[in-house]
Amino acid sequence: MQGFTAHPVMRVSGTMTVPGDKSISHRALMLSGIAEGVSEVSGFLASEDCLASLAAMRALGVRIEQPSATRVVIHGVGMRGLHGAGRPLDMGNAGTAIRLFTGLLSAQAFDSQLIGDASLMKRPMERVAKPLREMGADIRTRNGTPPVDIGGSRRLRGIDYRMPIASAQVKSAILLASLYAAEPTTITAPAVSRDHSERMLKGCGVTVITDGLRITLHPPQRLASQDLTVPGDFSSAAFFIVAGLLAAPPPGLLIQNVGLNPTRTGLLEILRRMGGQVDILNPRESGAEPVADLRVSASPLHGIEVPKDLVSLAIDELPVLFIAAACAQGETQVTGAEELRVKESDRIAAMSEGLAALGVVHTALPDGMRIEGREKGSAFTGGTINSFGDHRIAMSFAIASLRAAGAIEIRDVANVATSFPGFVPLAQSVGLGLRESA
Repeated sequence: MQGFTAHPVMRVSGTMTVPGDKSISHRALMLSGIAEGVSEVSGFLASEDCLASLAAMRALGVRIEQPSATRVVIHGVGMRGLHGAGRPLDMGNAGTAIRLFTGLLSAQAFDSQLIGDASLMKRPMERVAKPLREMGADIRTRNGTPPVDIGGSRRLRGIDYRMPIASAQVKSAILLASLYAAEPTTITAPAVSRDHSERMLKGCGVTVITDGLRITLHPPQRLASQDLTVPGDFSSAAFFIVAGLLAAPPPGLLIQNVGLNPTRTGLLEILRRMGGQVDILNPRESGAEPVADLRVSASPLHGIEVPKDLVSLAIDELPVLFIAAACAQGETQVTGAEELRVKESDRIAAMSEGLAALGVVHTALPDGMRIEGREKGSAFTGGTINSFGDHRIAMSFAIASLRAAGAIEIRDVANVATSFPGFVPLAQSVGLGLRESA
């Protein structure tokens, strides 16, 4: 079983660029595929997750050229131009892909089936299937999990849907289906979540009206093609933001070309409230997305009670936040994060087991974590960590090596490639003592 060995180091430094944003890369493939005309996407994330979406769109009849790993040219077939794949579409480990494709395929004229790897086949799908059924879609799951069977030739109607939890994946699945509905669809969320779909749909000429937490989409006749540059993935940058804060001074890290969509950057605000120094340099726009460079300086951190309104804006970054919290003075508490229970792993349970193995005093909560930090000295012992095949768990504990008394062995890390190809050499380039092991 593939693993990492993370040896303790004191400093990280240098200038780096993280791979393209995974969420934007998925959406760019899907929307460009049903647009009219040719779209070019640069900065594409050639991770296993996004390549699963690319393969699925090709199987559905979309011609996609890939002149380089990070550049794709998509020949759109129009909203009614997709055709049946004739086989199950394998989403691999991509939770975003399986949920968004469920929305897109619910309105097509052909039947579809979505499957994935062993981890994905355990992921809950009913919170996506339920609102789509209300729209008239024919969607069947197996006890609430994949495979997902989607019946074709169903006429969809617009609905007014109140989401029980804030989820960009659920919201995006409904928006994709509502492109084909007979009437406008309105979605009301309980809190802010990622808005990449809304931004990209507007770029394709779709009328999307946002009023606070309420979004209304008016079904279009067509989608226009567009050229996109995908910024660096903030969720990938998060590991190195925390690394820069935990390392001994000086000189710090400069992370270039990071997407700073305000629905994604809750971690920045949380870390700043904990005393972290992260300076935003050269802010600019990349298409419809804000981008900047981040200068991260070593900082003494203190524990806080994380405001619940920031939790949904940092949901994917919470595992590495738990690492930062273990290195802060005093207690940090996170609640309102029950969505962590249904990610690639139960991330609350996985992080709790790992923190315990490394000697961190903490309490796992039903919807979060309470962590007693140690700002000075080693916050972690050495030890062995089971990542449970979850890429974010594996990478988070790799960052813990900056404040560890001994080497950290991290097991079952193959899925790091699903979101962050090249993580190990990039980590090594800024000074982390990370090695791949058998």
